[in-house]
Amino acid sequence: MWTNPARSFISVGHHVAVAEEVGTPQEAEERRILPGRAEHDLVQELGSTVYETAVTEGWIDAGDPEYAKGTARRSAVDLLTEIGLLQLDPQAKRFIPVDPSAASDLLVVPLAQQGAELLAESARWNETFSQLGQVFRGSMVSHSRAITEVQGFEAINRFIDSQLNDCRTEFLAAQPYGRRPATTLAEAEPRDVRALRRGVSLRTLYQHSARQSIATREYVAEVTALGAEIRTSDEFFKRLLMFDRHTALIPATENRAVAVAIHEKSIVAFLLDLYERAWERAMPFTVEDRNTSKSVAAEVRAMTLRLLVEGHSDAASAKRMGVSVRTYAAYIAALKEEFGVETRFQLGWAMSRTSGIDLDTPAAAAVTRSA
Repeated sequence: MWTNPARSFISVGHHVAVAEEVGTPQEAEERRILPGRAEHDLVQELGSTVYETAVTEGWIDAGDPEYAKGTARRSAVDLLTEIGLLQLDPQAKRFIPVDPSAASDLLVVPLAQQGAELLAESARWNETFSQLGQVFRGSMVSHSRAITEVQGFEAINRFIDSQLNDCRTEFLAAQPYGRRPATTLAEAEPRDVRALRRGVSLRTLYQHSARQSIATREYVAEVTALGAEIRTSDEFFKRLLMFDRHTALIPATENRAVAVAIHEKSIVAFLLDLYERAWERAMPFTVEDRNTSKSVAAEVRAMTLRLLVEGHSDAASAKRMGVSVRTYAAYIAALKEEFGVETRFQLGWAMSRTSGIDLDTPAAAAVTRSA
């Protein structure tokens, strides 16, 4: 149900003047709009002080200049009256405080009922759009559109939500750049849990550095308990989401503000093959497996050595490993300690002695140049 945001909310039953404006009580009930965030903020910021004054003094004089019409305090008084926390005594011309428990029943219960109705309506619309989405994907129109561009983070997130809600068999994800923000995981978890409970198979691929994130570990524990599979890899990869093996979503720009949805079967099959190859090489993300943790540490060390020898900058190497530049510098420091050296030049020399690296190669020379 759409409502006009310009309309002010109508009293839940205490302000006679407001009730008169809308006609009969039945008409008022049908047209009633419950207070929202703006009204709550007014009560929280100023209304609480006004109400406390009324309780302390026993009343608020309607003729008090501080509460004259047009002032912020009068707006607060009017709102408190409309939601039942104050009651106007027309003979004494005073606003008398009312027990909040009585006003709560008149306001909170209708709000909770409205919320339940909105949730039910949202679920019905979601089911309808899901059915229509399946009709579209099975049509010639869908097959004729190989690529769809999705612009803006909000639009991309809505697209992901819609596709995942429509998923019936499998959802695959490759999430690079190490640990994901806790807020992102908090938003994704309920959506992923719903899919798993519908019987959707879920597999996600992270980089090894994601294991260091407490929020990620908690998320992994939650979804794997419901049957999801999570693995991590020492390799760098681009973000990829795949829904029921018929639609793949990849970033179209470096800042990921634009995404491309691919529907062409041959391209989706190609991306699926790349994903499966990376998946086979990755290690299961188990929260308390010490053997896996040792293997991951060994792979992180090997990756650091490889990037160092290949001559990448610290920033580029850190990005490929999904860690911060500071963390990557800590990896280098650990290697220096391991080889018993103090500079990168000495590290390059020590590596050539123990690993058979030729210092005359451009890659190895880069190690010594960055010392």
